[in-house]
Amino acid sequence: MSALLRMVCLIDGEHYLPVTKSALNTLDSLEHIELVAAVFIGGTEKLRDATPESIGAKLGLKVYFEADHDKIPYDLIVKVAVHHQADVVMDLSDEPVVDYSKRFKIASLVLEKGILYEGPDFSFQPLDEPDILNKPSLKILGTGKRIGKTAVSAYAARLIHRENYNPCVVAMGRGGPEEPEIVRGDEIEITPQYLMEQSEKGVHAASDHWEDALMSRILTIGCRRCGGGMAGQVFITNMKQGALMANDVDADFVIMEGSGAAIPPIKTNRHIVLIGANQPIINIEKFFGPYRIRMADLAVITMCEEPMASLKKVERIEKFIKELNPEATVIPTVFRPKPLESVAGKRVLFATTAPDSVKDVLIQHLEEKHNCTVVGTTPYLSNRPLLQKDIEKYIDEVDVMLTELKAAAVDVATKDALEAGLEVVYCDNIPQVIRKEDDLDPAIIKVVDKAIADHQGK
Repeated sequence: MSALLRMVCLIDGEHYLPVTKSALNTLDSLEHIELVAAVFIGGTEKLRDATPESIGAKLGLKVYFEADHDKIPYDLIVKVAVHHQADVVMDLSDEPVVDYSKRFKIASLVLEKGILYEGPDFSFQPLDEPDILNKPSLKILGTGKRIGKTAVSAYAARLIHRENYNPCVVAMGRGGPEEPEIVRGDEIEITPQYLMEQSEKGVHAASDHWEDALMSRILTIGCRRCGGGMAGQVFITNMKQGALMANDVDADFVIMEGSGAAIPPIKTNRHIVLIGANQPIINIEKFFGPYRIRMADLAVITMCEEPMASLKKVERIEKFIKELNPEATVIPTVFRPKPLESVAGKRVLFATTAPDSVKDVLIQHLEEKHNCTVVGTTPYLSNRPLLQKDIEKYIDEVDVMLTELKAAAVDVATKDALEAGLEVVYCDNIPQVIRKEDDLDPAIIKVVDKAIADHQGK
């Protein structure tokens, strides 16, 4: 940013022009502000001569507006801000011209251009994305938590590794290490006993980078973060350090993995965005759902089955994504469990973060595809007390604790199972397409190839 903040102001005709002029004068009097233009965004109630020339002359500022005053000129706002190389768009408008929903849409479009969007009591900042990776890269982010981000990341990492691109994963989590740590999933044997040893040392051994290392058997780098803003910014993270480490490790491609709705704060060449069909539709279509969706080269819709989402809802989400981001490939999916070791012929207690409402589907899949008997399930990997109760209920009736590597999977599920003499088997979640015409693997590789081409074209 320059020493002076170049500012474009949004104004309306619901204010008398002398009042708007007074507000502009106040901004112009600030030494760090340079007013460069205004965009008239609607309302003519208090305007006698609603022409840009007339309004501009009275305000002493270049004013842009469109003829239709009944619609917010979203494209014009962006065009003017970019043309004038604005650092900030200041909203001096108000109801009824703009409401909360319209302001979020303005914010999404402005932030996408790396420009601040501010008003009297709010400030939305674009994502900090230092350009520090010296290898081709992609970012995996999501519109919320518990929508399968780590499962898709691990799946993508395995695929990219299998296709000989030599990837590593840099993941951030709320339980990540104080200093970024490397886990050589490609070299060490990650057994339940090994993870217990890590847990006893104070390591959060179910953190995302451990899951990636276990499921994909590649090098991963674990980072931490705290806080998550509405547009995906984190309060603190050591992911920049992790990215710098990725530059030096033996890997040729970098996957930056988000956490919840928080976005990895590192510039990458391309993006895969996950959208949970189980989420409230308003969180996808409004607020900063569109901001994330517009980043996508590949949009993977997850949880596309009853009772989490109806077919009608999935179709609505897909249509919305395609209208918002026509260049993105959109693939609806469901997840199915896959034990990392054979559980054939065994009695199983299955611990998962999937909601209890889909347990019958998962049980049927495990029993039919993996020839086991699921004696009990628990959806409480994220709730230690309830998880412990379920383990106590079934532990004498089973041979195997089959668990995802999430939350309390190590310090409760693995620990209690090993102490009871049970076998512990970890379970992956595999994204599966729901339509014959879709093929997830080539779609992922296409994003990888585009990322490599972008990097080589720098």
